[in-house]
Amino acid sequence: MSVKVRQYKKRGRSGWEVDIMFKWPDGELYRERVKAPAGSKSGAKAWGEQRQSELLSRGRKAVEKRAVPTLKEFAPRYLDEGARANRQKPSTIIQKKRILDFYLLPRFGELRLTAISNAEVAKLKAELVDRSPKTVNNVLVVLNTVFKTALKWGVIEQMPATIELLKVAPSTMEFYEPHEFERLVDAAAKVDHQHLVFILLGGEAGLRCGEIIALEQTDVDFTRGVIHVRRSEWEGHVTLPKGGRARQVNMTARLADALRKQRHLRGERILWRADGHPKVTQVLLNKWMSRIQRLAGLKVTGGIHILRHTFCSRLAMAGAPAKAIQELAGHQNLSTTQRYMHLSPAAKSAAIRMLEGAKQEAQNGDGLETMRISSP
Repeated sequence: MSVKVRQYKKRGRSGWEVDIMFKWPDGELYRERVKAPAGSKSGAKAWGEQRQSELLSRGRKAVEKRAVPTLKEFAPRYLDEGARANRQKPSTIIQKKRILDFYLLPRFGELRLTAISNAEVAKLKAELVDRSPKTVNNVLVVLNTVFKTALKWGVIEQMPATIELLKVAPSTMEFYEPHEFERLVDAAAKVDHQHLVFILLGGEAGLRCGEIIALEQTDVDFTRGVIHVRRSEWEGHVTLPKGGRARQVNMTARLADALRKQRHLRGERILWRADGHPKVTQVLLNKWMSRIQRLAGLKVTGGIHILRHTFCSRLAMAGAPAKAIQELAGHQNLSTTQRYMHLSPAAKSAAIRMLEGAKQEAQNGDGLETMRISSP
């Protein structure tokens, strides 16, 4: 029996690898190399000796049956059988793979899942201290789903660590004021009709970028005055809209008129390209947006989602109920819609009326007579 320890360095990180080797009672040799969750050579040695004792006490059959994979070994199965098999959106799968490749595998790849302890997670958080809390939370969420998937499939017997997310300050949602949006519309119309349709689909129908790209001419019902949002496209992958549900959006008169004039014989999609490329892409729409913003004299970001924020914000400012905004925008949770409702004049008026009601009640009393009870 032997437990050897060696230091390793990889991609700027260092640690200790334990090489455990012994023979089972039947003479069969067993060897295991694993990264030790310890910060010193002596700590790694002690951990390795404890690991060796646990292996021997469990016995060969139990060890071979319950061998826990490393994160590097488990990651492909997690992506294939956990994400792809459950038809998660391509963007979600790619995001998970990027987080694994860039953040998790370099640090935990050689560790068995059960060795990714609370201490290891704390070290990961420390290494990501220069990243935004949202980025760190995205990494932690993927790690947590890896643990939960492994637990569900019986790969591990219990969660090896408790994942605690960082507190994230509520983000400020930028949107265009009515006069700014009209400047944007005027600028888009000066470029060409396609740019106008693009701006109106985002700002007056609330479509996401991928939904604008994937919108087809047959999705527009001029008789009923609605747009059927049935699909979204991301990097060539066509899926259901975010949330997995199609929705209908009523058209403004201006949008309906623009879409009538946009009808063409160049393909199924509403938007088309004049440069010979087969499809409109997000990169192209970012360029369109930058050009329109520049022409309108607005801050040039190329960001498209501000159009959707503008759509929801204008509905809230017009006094639309939260449930109606949720359905038109296709928000999966009402809590997402509630972020816009502070803009609602109806909500503000109702709040002030509550103050006035409280004042009136204080002046009039609570309407109950107070009975004086004398002592016997």
